[in-house]
Amino acid sequence: MHGRRSPLLGSLIVVLAASCFGMLGTLSRFVYDLGLEPYGFVAWRAGIGAVVTAGFVAWGLQRGGRLVGWRSLDRRGRASLGIASLAGASLNIAMFLAFQRTPVAIVLLCFYLYPALVAGASALLGWEPMDRPRIAALILALGGMVAVVVGGPDTGAAGGIDPLGVALALSAAVSQCVFVLVSRHGYRAVPTDQAMGTILGVSAAVAGVLALAVGGPAALTLPLTEPPALLGLLVFGGIFGAAVPSFLFLAGIRWIGPVRAGILMLIEPLVGVALAAAFLAEAIGPLQAIGGLAILVAAVIIQRAQPGEPALIPAAEPEPEPEPESGPLPGPTPWPMPGPEGAQGAPPPGGARAPLAEPGQEGGRP
Repeated sequence: MHGRRSPLLGSLIVVLAASCFGMLGTLSRFVYDLGLEPYGFVAWRAGIGAVVTAGFVAWGLQRGGRLVGWRSLDRRGRASLGIASLAGASLNIAMFLAFQRTPVAIVLLCFYLYPALVAGASALLGWEPMDRPRIAALILALGGMVAVVVGGPDTGAAGGIDPLGVALALSAAVSQCVFVLVSRHGYRAVPTDQAMGTILGVSAAVAGVLALAVGGPAALTLPLTEPPALLGLLVFGGIFGAAVPSFLFLAGIRWIGPVRAGILMLIEPLVGVALAAAFLAEAIGPLQAIGGLAILVAAVIIQRAQPGEPALIPAAEPEPEPEPESGPLPGPTPWPMPGPEGAQGAPPPGGARAPLAEPGQEGGRP
């Protein structure tokens, strides 16, 4: 395909990933009701996701891709991939423990502090500009997300907020921030599917060990002895709640950058609260509807903003050829616009244009 990657398509990829992730809170409750504990759920979900991702890897290798081995990475790549894998494991375990103890809406509220953490850290590190449109969109999205998760008539003291559950959700937000930042400039040589397969595999292994330590072999073998409904939910969660959205989000981060992807992922609590209302009797009030609209408006603002950096091409994929600009987007544009040759951003002082980012810089969510 010729031409630069479409920011619209990259944004839609992230939105789809967010929608898939949004169902996990409700799905986990169904699994817990059938007798499986959070550690076992994380192990099964991540394990099935890793197997499906391995299939993606095998398909890519048949089409001419290359397998990047652990020994081929430099010290920084190994450290970054290791840290990202551990952050992914801690994120998953903390998140699903929180879902067991705390209403889905509250867990999502706490977890979705992470886009603000990523945005602030990215600005401090000089990776993404924090201009006025981005600041306004971030505030609008966070405000809308708060309205979505706390605006229901049944939310409050009767909602059974558990302090430990809130702490677990906040720790998941910190783990997600670490995961995104480390992954973005870490294991650059590892293709998307191979990186996510490794991360999901580590999550499955860590959760499996904890499940055995806490509940013994029955904590992992229960889905094989119970009615097929439990195993079916786990397979569904592993494919559409792990492998597919993790790959899409990781690709989307490489495509449009961490700040824009992080704000677009705020659609996840909208989906999560809607599913909780439909299946867990958490009613949606007018304030939640207004908050959902605010999230979508913020997503549109971010979509219309020019990226602060070039699109990042995954490793082992050719960089597309630039195509001529069709003209600037309408409306005020206080941020740098593309130059006449179509490269992102304005030339730095002295007239020389900064080089494009190296391939393989990414973040995501396991």
